[in-house]
Amino acid sequence: MKYLKFLLVTIAFSIANFTVAQNFDNVTITTTKLSDNVYMLVGAGGNIGVSVGDDGVFVIDDQFAPLTTKIEAAIKTLSDKQIQFLVNTHYHGDHTGGNENMKKLGTTIIAHDNVRNRLEDKPKDALPVITFNDELSLHINGEKISVFHVEHAHTDGDALLYFTKSNVLHTGDVYFNKRYPYIDLNSGGSVNGYIEAVKKGLSAINDDTKIIPGHGELSTKAEYQFFLEMLQTLKDNVLSEIKKDKTEDEVAANSEITKVYDDLGYSWNFISSEKIRRTFYLSLKE
Repeated sequence: MKYLKFLLVTIAFSIANFTVAQNFDNVTITTTKLSDNVYMLVGAGGNIGVSVGDDGVFVIDDQFAPLTTKIEAAIKTLSDKQIQFLVNTHYHGDHTGGNENMKKLGTTIIAHDNVRNRLEDKPKDALPVITFNDELSLHINGEKISVFHVEHAHTDGDALLYFTKSNVLHTGDVYFNKRYPYIDLNSGGSVNGYIEAVKKGLSAINDDTKIIPGHGELSTKAEYQFFLEMLQTLKDNVLSEIKKDKTEDEVAANSEITKVYDDLGYSWNFISSEKIRRTFYLSLKE
């Protein structure tokens, strides 16, 4: 019962991810060049990373199934080669919804073991065919791409990807730029794991790194560091309330806990300030 209210939040976010009440016909895929061969694509859903070159096309995440044709068309403006590999940063539908379509294009799908486990109820063609437990390295288009799992962060199957030559980091949903994150407690996510995952991402980069967040605008290390400070501040504030024996509802109602970041506009459609306080309480109390 103690997770009932949080479960309602999760359901609301899931509905937003899987049955988004929008007309995909009106979605435009925009492309931003980050290096000689790496690009960021933005449409509806999680931000996409793309590497192009002599070896072919490598893609990170694929948003929703109805957008595959538009995503493919955007990639075709960058390269006429086949999409060789696709990595899912985690299992949520706004990052994996196009998997089945990508497989039909001849793409090999890669993800953490737990991503495949959570997608088992999907059609066979939507499942990753290569999975990893801890780390994976891809050597494509003239550079090494380091893929590493971060435990119990946004979910239990998150991966960060670092382009070692281009100096680009794709965080998946272990970063929501200028907004509160969705920490999916019902899918193995946790506040402490999320904080540690952000620290791991920061340890791999430098001040010149370009960061593709799961959601939000292209970012920098300084902005990612500020995001970490926000997470740590909220954790300290909620722990302080827990030590005072405050209940979940009391914490959820206490806007002072998040006021600094509420004032910066971090509350958004699905993760309001009340919902992030409830998330932190449930994770830290547990």
